[in-house]
Amino acid sequence: MPDLRRFGIGSIEALLILVIVAMMIGLSVSTSTFLTLSNLFDLLNQSSVNIIFAVGLLVVLIAGGIDISFAVGASVVQYLTALTVIRLGGGNWALGFIVAACFGFLLGAINATIIYRFRIVSIVVTIATFNVFFGGLMFLTGGVSIYDLPDWWVTRVSIVHFDTASGAANLALPVAVMIAMVAATWFLLRRTTTGRQLYAMGDNPEAARRVGVNIGAMHYIAFGWLGMMAGIAGLMQAHYVQEVVPNALYGRELDVLAAVVLGGARLGGGRGTILGAILGILLTAITANGLNLLGISPYAFKMIIGAIILVAITLSSGGFAKLVGSRFSPKASS
Repeated sequence: MPDLRRFGIGSIEALLILVIVAMMIGLSVSTSTFLTLSNLFDLLNQSSVNIIFAVGLLVVLIAGGIDISFAVGASVVQYLTALTVIRLGGGNWALGFIVAACFGFLLGAINATIIYRFRIVSIVVTIATFNVFFGGLMFLTGGVSIYDLPDWWVTRVSIVHFDTASGAANLALPVAVMIAMVAATWFLLRRTTTGRQLYAMGDNPEAARRVGVNIGAMHYIAFGWLGMMAGIAGLMQAHYVQEVVPNALYGRELDVLAAVVLGGARLGGGRGTILGAILGILLTAITANGLNLLGISPYAFKMIIGAIILVAITLSSGGFAKLVGSRFSPKASS
């Protein structure tokens, strides 16, 4: 048997690939629409935003943190980006990406500041900022959507197009942006000293500090990177649905978290791969799509997501106490 590790495929990734293939075979037999090009392309288009979220969240998990505020943060960035580009006369894609990334990094930096400077556990901080971000957005906007967006933002961009017997099959702009964000995150984690330092901090923050890793900087890089990915994902979500809806991404954070830990990221930090995160997202997306095609209640999917998170917390190295306690003690973060 070939050594799959040469291709970056570990035991978890190999298992996920086998499960995905088995599910695709089963769904292709049980439904007539799953294994059509239009459905598969739609599945990839719809998964693009979650994959961008996932690679950002992966960086935070590798660094030993956890963030559940990124999805509502993306909604905040959508609004701020829309208001900014409209005020600047409409702008273009370049301006949109820069503005979204900057606002996203700012929200991530807020989380990092509170976590590191005040020695508060990341999950507690992000539960708080989740409510602050979403509550503030709904209060200030009144829950009103923005429909009048610049033409460049809402004009459909098709990368690949096929006319098939089951309908038009399109790969849209979010897929290309997703590929670029995956590549950037892979480069950060695998080809830079910063990436190695993030893994080291997640595995043992005290040892990382002793060998000279700047723990504070790593917090800002990890949460700031997730913030940027969330901002860009929000930009793509608004492009895909053609409007800015304040609660469109609400609740997405648990789906993404479950998928990333399913892909092998350890909630205790220090472990996780890009491929695993992508496979986790694809597996959950195929599960949701399959349940929908089979006419099964979507609440079954929520039960699956909850079970994945529960098992991940239970089996995570170091246990739940490590997740919520010792990692950000004053000694480890000084």
